[in-house]
Amino acid sequence: MKSIIRIVAGVIFVVGLLASARVVGQGANITGDWVFTVQTDQGGGTPTITFKQDGEKLTGKYNGQLGAADLTGTVKGNDVKFTFTVDVQGQQAPVTYAGTVEKNTMKGTLDIGGMATGTFTASKK
Repeated sequence: MKSIIRIVAGVIFVVGLLASARVVGQGANITGDWVFTVQTDQGGGTPTITFKQDGEKLTGKYNGQLGAADLTGTVKGNDVKFTFTVDVQGQQAPVTYAGTVEKNTMKGTLDIGGMATGTFTASKK
Protein backbone atom coordinates (compact mmCIF):
# COMPACT_ATOMS: atom_id res chain seq x y z
CA MET A 1 0.00 0.00 0.00
CA LYS A 2 2.85 2.40 0.87
CA SER A 3 4.47 1.78 -2.52
CA ILE A 4 1.22 2.66 -4.32
CA ILE A 5 1.00 5.92 -2.35
CA ARG A 6 4.63 6.71 -3.24
CA ILE A 7 3.99 6.00 -6.91
CA VAL A 8 0.86 8.18 -6.95
CA ALA A 9 2.70 10.97 -5.11
CA GLY A 10 5.58 10.70 -7.59
CA VAL A 11 3.22 10.89 -10.56
CA ILE A 12 1.47 13.95 -9.09
CA PHE A 13 4.85 15.60 -8.50
CA VAL A 14 6.03 14.96 -12.07
CA VAL A 15 2.72 16.20 -13.54
CA GLY A 16 3.06 19.37 -11.44
CA LEU A 17 6.60 19.96 -12.70
CA LEU A 18 5.55 19.47 -16.31
CA ALA A 19 2.59 21.82 -15.94
CA SER A 20 4.73 24.57 -14.39
CA ALA A 21 7.40 24.12 -17.08
CA ARG A 22 4.75 24.56 -19.77
CA VAL A 23 3.51 27.83 -18.22
CA VAL A 24 7.07 29.18 -17.95
CA GLY A 25 7.87 28.08 -21.51
CA GLN A 26 4.92 29.96 -22.98
CA GLY A 27 6.56 33.34 -22.28
CA ALA A 28 4.75 36.63 -22.50
CA ASN A 29 1.16 37.23 -23.54
CA ILE A 30 0.86 40.78 -24.85
CA THR A 31 -2.78 40.76 -25.98
CA GLY A 32 -4.36 44.13 -25.26
CA ASP A 33 -3.78 47.87 -25.67
CA TRP A 34 -0.30 49.32 -25.18
CA VAL A 35 0.91 52.92 -25.01
CA PHE A 36 4.35 53.43 -26.56
CA THR A 37 6.92 56.17 -26.13
CA VAL A 38 9.10 56.30 -29.24
CA GLN A 39 12.28 58.31 -29.81
CA THR A 40 14.04 58.47 -33.19
CA ASP A 41 16.66 60.73 -34.71
CA GLN A 42 13.71 62.36 -36.55
CA GLY A 43 11.69 63.05 -33.37
CA GLY A 44 9.40 61.16 -31.06
CA GLY A 45 5.82 60.14 -30.49
CA THR A 46 3.35 58.20 -28.37
CA PRO A 47 1.48 55.71 -30.55
CA THR A 48 -1.09 53.26 -29.22
CA ILE A 49 -0.86 49.67 -30.39
CA THR A 50 -3.49 46.98 -29.91
CA PHE A 51 -2.16 43.42 -30.00
CA LYS A 52 -3.86 40.06 -30.36
CA GLN A 53 -1.63 37.09 -29.62
CA ASP A 54 -2.38 33.49 -30.60
CA GLY A 55 0.53 31.32 -29.43
CA GLU A 56 3.60 32.84 -31.08
CA LYS A 57 1.53 34.60 -33.78
CA LEU A 58 0.88 38.30 -33.31
CA THR A 59 -1.59 40.57 -35.12
CA GLY A 60 -2.85 44.02 -34.26
CA LYS A 61 -3.30 47.68 -35.11
CA TYR A 62 -0.88 50.62 -34.92
CA ASN A 63 -2.33 54.13 -34.37
CA GLY A 64 0.07 57.03 -34.14
CA GLN A 65 2.10 59.73 -35.84
CA LEU A 66 2.65 57.51 -38.88
CA GLY A 67 -1.12 56.97 -39.34
CA ALA A 68 -3.02 53.73 -38.78
CA ALA A 69 -1.87 50.33 -39.98
CA ASP A 70 -2.42 46.61 -39.42
CA LEU A 71 0.57 44.75 -38.05
CA THR A 72 1.86 41.18 -37.90
CA GLY A 73 4.63 39.65 -35.86
CA THR A 74 5.77 37.06 -33.38
CA VAL A 75 6.23 36.58 -29.66
CA LYS A 76 8.83 33.96 -28.76
CA GLY A 77 9.38 33.67 -25.04
CA ASN A 78 9.83 37.29 -23.96
CA ASP A 79 11.05 38.46 -27.39
CA VAL A 80 8.59 40.38 -29.53
CA LYS A 81 8.94 41.51 -33.14
CA PHE A 82 6.29 43.10 -35.34
CA THR A 83 6.05 44.97 -38.63
CA PHE A 84 3.59 47.23 -40.39
CA THR A 85 3.75 49.34 -43.54
CA VAL A 86 3.25 53.10 -43.74
CA ASP A 87 3.38 55.74 -46.44
CA VAL A 88 6.54 57.85 -46.09
CA GLN A 89 6.93 60.64 -48.62
CA GLY A 90 4.79 58.79 -51.17
CA GLN A 91 6.54 55.44 -50.76
CA GLN A 92 5.51 52.36 -48.77
CA ALA A 93 8.00 51.72 -45.98
CA PRO A 94 8.12 48.83 -43.51
CA VAL A 95 8.30 49.77 -39.85
CA THR A 96 9.84 47.07 -37.66
CA TYR A 97 9.81 46.97 -33.87
CA ALA A 98 11.90 44.43 -31.95
CA GLY A 99 12.18 44.16 -28.20
CA THR A 100 11.54 42.31 -24.99
CA VAL A 101 8.52 42.07 -22.72
CA GLU A 102 8.59 41.94 -18.95
CA LYS A 103 5.12 41.61 -17.38
CA ASN A 104 3.28 44.80 -18.47
CA THR A 105 6.24 46.67 -19.96
CA MET A 106 8.15 46.44 -23.21
CA LYS A 107 11.32 48.03 -24.58
CA GLY A 108 13.43 47.77 -27.69
CA THR A 109 14.37 49.31 -31.01
CA LEU A 110 12.59 50.26 -34.22
CA ASP A 111 13.51 50.85 -37.84
CA ILE A 112 11.41 52.94 -40.22
CA GLY A 113 12.23 51.63 -43.67
CA GLY A 114 15.96 52.26 -43.21
CA MET A 115 15.26 56.02 -43.11
CA ALA A 116 15.16 56.39 -39.31
CA THR A 117 15.95 54.26 -36.31
CA GLY A 118 15.15 54.64 -32.64
CA THR A 119 14.15 53.17 -29.34
CA PHE A 120 10.86 52.55 -27.60
CA THR A 121 9.35 51.76 -24.25
CA ALA A 122 5.73 50.70 -23.75
CA SER A 123 3.23 50.01 -21.00
CA LYS A 124 0.10 47.89 -21.15
CA LYS A 125 -3.07 49.87 -20.45
